[in-house]
Amino acid sequence: MSGMVFKARQPTGKLAAEWPTPEDNLITSRILWLEGLEPGLNQGNDAEGRVVDTRRRFVYIHGTNQTDKLGRPNSHGCVLLSDSDVIRLYGKVPVGTRVLIRD
Repeated sequence: MSGMVFKARQPTGKLAAEWPTPEDNLITSRILWLEGLEPGLNQGNDAEGRVVDTRRRFVYIHGTNQTDKLGRPNSHGCVLLSDSDVIRLYGKVPVGTRVLIRD
């Protein structure tokens, strides 16, 4: 459902409009969980042993309730889309599809 809020990758049953703290950057509508392919850069740990793993850091492509901030940094690594865009993308992209994210 468009606008459904997710917590721990599970739908909460509440829409963003019903959320008690609407100022939060919510995960809405769909989640495409990303997994890095480059050891030490976005997979596993870096040379100092810090976790850089995209999947273990829960980096997603997901909908957001803050569409007025799209196109500007507003997360800790996630790619934010409007609900309609993430729903459309989710319907077109099979699991395992490679995604290139760059400037």
